[in-house]
Amino acid sequence: MSLTATDLARVAAADASHERFVHLQRMGHVELRALLSGDPRAAIDWIASAAEHGLPAAQLRLGRMLLEGRGIARDVAGALAWFMRAADQLDAEAMNMVGRCHENGWGTTCNLGVAAHWYARSARRGHDWGQYNFGHVLLDGRGVDRDEVRALAWYVRAALQGHSRAMNLTGRCHEEGWGCARDLHAALEWYRRSALAGCFRGQYNYAALLAEQGLSELAAEWFRRAAEGGTPAIRARIAALWTTDGRPGPRIRGLRHIV
Repeated sequence: MSLTATDLARVAAADASHERFVHLQRMGHVELRALLSGDPRAAIDWIASAAEHGLPAAQLRLGRMLLEGRGIARDVAGALAWFMRAADQLDAEAMNMVGRCHENGWGTTCNLGVAAHWYARSARRGHDWGQYNFGHVLLDGRGVDRDEVRALAWYVRAALQGHSRAMNLTGRCHEEGWGCARDLHAALEWYRRSALAGCFRGQYNYAALLAEQGLSELAAEWFRRAAEGGTPAIRARIAALWTTDGRPGPRIRGLRHIV
């Protein structure tokens, strides 16, 4: 039985993929990491070969490329399939992405219970975004029973890894008394840490709490930073807070939080 042109092309492609993978196995960690994080258009064949041969980092990278349509045609169902393959190898970042796909309906139907399951798995394996996202679903009661105490605990675990948005939410929990006793001193400190880490939401909330305490000049500086790095919506909100003399006005409490 003779092989068709299509069969021969498939065999050639498989051989080329295998050769790339053999070469990848000889690469050092730094070289491999640079390849997987480089220009997706230049690296797509290498990333695909590594993913097909079971490298979780490549499977995760290929999934992100398919999800975003970067270097390859967008394919959200294909993205989820690659995230699942990496998650099955216990890759915590991939578990978080599987959760995001189920939360947002990327490549599958929206299922908040399944999303929460994957966020929990990612969180327990120490991934900061998984911890943050699991905290979110716990705080809002989406896909799981609402539990403010557990939500705060996961926010704190992510925040201690340097996750700036988790720092902001930890501050919010302390300000509102979600999962803990209300503590404005702790809220201010967590907002400060989030602000210093570059989170515009933390910068806004830190500035607003400073302004409420009468520290207008310091508040103005952090409002400025939040406006520079934030969205048009947050810039409009900051403008609404301002008085004609260039100071935070009395409407701050009513327009307070940016989660």
